[in-house]
Amino acid sequence: MMIVRPIQKDELESLHKLAEKTGVGFTSLIPDNKILSKKIEASVQSFAKEDISQPADESYLLVLEDTETGEIVGTSGLLGTVGLDEPFYSYHLGNLVHSSRELGVHNIMPTLVLNNDYTGFSELCTLFLDEGYRHSKNGQLLSKCRFMFLAQFPERFTEKVFAEMRGVCDENGRSPLWESLGRHFFSIDFKKADEMTSLGGKQFIAELMPNNPVYVSLLTDEAKEVLGKVHDKTAPALRLLEQEGFRYENYVDIFDGGPTIEARVQDIRAVRNSRLAIANIGQPKSLNDGEYYMVSNTKLAEFRCILIQRTSAPGSSIMLSQEEADHLCINNKDTVRIVELSSRR
Repeated sequence: MMIVRPIQKDELESLHKLAEKTGVGFTSLIPDNKILSKKIEASVQSFAKEDISQPADESYLLVLEDTETGEIVGTSGLLGTVGLDEPFYSYHLGNLVHSSRELGVHNIMPTLVLNNDYTGFSELCTLFLDEGYRHSKNGQLLSKCRFMFLAQFPERFTEKVFAEMRGVCDENGRSPLWESLGRHFFSIDFKKADEMTSLGGKQFIAELMPNNPVYVSLLTDEAKEVLGKVHDKTAPALRLLEQEGFRYENYVDIFDGGPTIEARVQDIRAVRNSRLAIANIGQPKSLNDGEYYMVSNTKLAEFRCILIQRTSAPGSSIMLSQEEADHLCINNKDTVRIVELSSRR
């Protein structure tokens, strides 16, 4: 069985092995022990904070564990807020109108405007699944389990959340947008710029990036085509979030042009439709047939989320096997949260 749970202090080596598989452009999971150690420590401390009335700089890192091997095969995360300690930058795709009545000219010019509009909002981040496990709805569980956590602990997050999606770059780490725009101001490779931001050194962006609007028409055709587009390996993750109600609002990453998508927490399908139920431990009529449901406990530091199948929709109570209950770290008659994995529409 696959279980989603918080990362533990002693799992640096496992996380590093997974980070080595991410590739260029995946800045939230860099294979650097110093960076990963800080990420683990921040997550452990965040899950240990019991009295939070409003979100701050908390960072929650969840991992997907294969219970048969004990191996960590995926990650997903949430940040309480971004941009409060260090600026959070993005580009907004807008328009400027150039008009001359005398010449009979009325041109609408698409532009990129540097901004900090997502400052103070919660972010979904660090979604990565080992290629060998990209089957059996593992990706859906790993991505959507975060909404169970959001639903259970809404006070830890803002009313609107967003996610930056990995943009287009080739196998050598070449980004068309970076080559057409960023390189002119930074004189470094895309990979190096990405690494610098992952280390927290974002001040150089404000120092070197142009504050004036950038006319999209001045970019290369290749760069124009990737604005708001995702990396091929990120397309499935984008579709999963769009199914839940996330939408693209013309914000893109300043380095690779990947889209930023957002949603109000109350409008996210899995949050809106999730419900609490009483767990009865026994022998379910079906374990490998019927609709898929996510089930999580209601605990913080011991948060757990699994995927089950049932032929009939659970109501105010749900029958769980002893194995399922053990993986959820619950006892008979404990409260769990449940939601259909996907919309029935």
